Amino acid sequence: MSRIIEFRKSAQKAAKQSVQGKTCAFTGHRPQSLPFGFDESDKRCTSLKSVMRDQIVALIENEGVTHFITGMALGVDIYAAEIVLHLKSKYPHITLESAIPCETQAIKWSVASRERYYNIAAKCDKETMLQREYTSDCMDKRNRYMVDHADYILAVWNGCPSGTGNTVRYAHKKGKSIIVINPVSLDVTRE
Repeated sequence: MSRIIEFRKSAQKAAKQSVQGKTCAFTGHRPQSLPFGFDESDKRCTSLKSVMRDQIVALIENEGVTHFITGMALGVDIYAAEIVLHLKSKYPHITLESAIPCETQAIKWSVASRERYYNIAAKCDKETMLQREYTSDCMDKRNRYMVDHADYILAVWNGCPSGTGNTVRYAHKKGKSIIVINPVSLDVTRE
């Protein structure tokens, strides 16, 4: 009798793990480091978002990713969050977590950017605030948190030294699967 109970518990645990799926965190450049800057109507931006969407869909459909983490920074983090939120209509089982480096992350942004930020934050399934006050290393702490809690890293990175580059290097060190989209050529590489 106890073997049947153990088997059921084991089966329940396996089913729960398969429902939870894998996690992907996003990292990428701020608008000023992207070839189109803040102009999201630029064809290069719409093309980048399309490639990002394709990679996110592939992670959901082919890799079993169900949970996504965004660092909520301007640029790639915001684009990725909006893509995931849009995809929830087709994939209602996916979830989005905002990893916020500090409470005042968006305080100096434009009104429109803050409204976009708070709109996304309100729709996230989970919020993780790494610390209340800003410190010079809070963004790095946020990035390490995301890598530590992810199976995959989707990076929009031009290969130059940057916070994104530091995050990619940390992900390599941690043995994570990394997908890099070059923001200029839109080439996708898996590391």
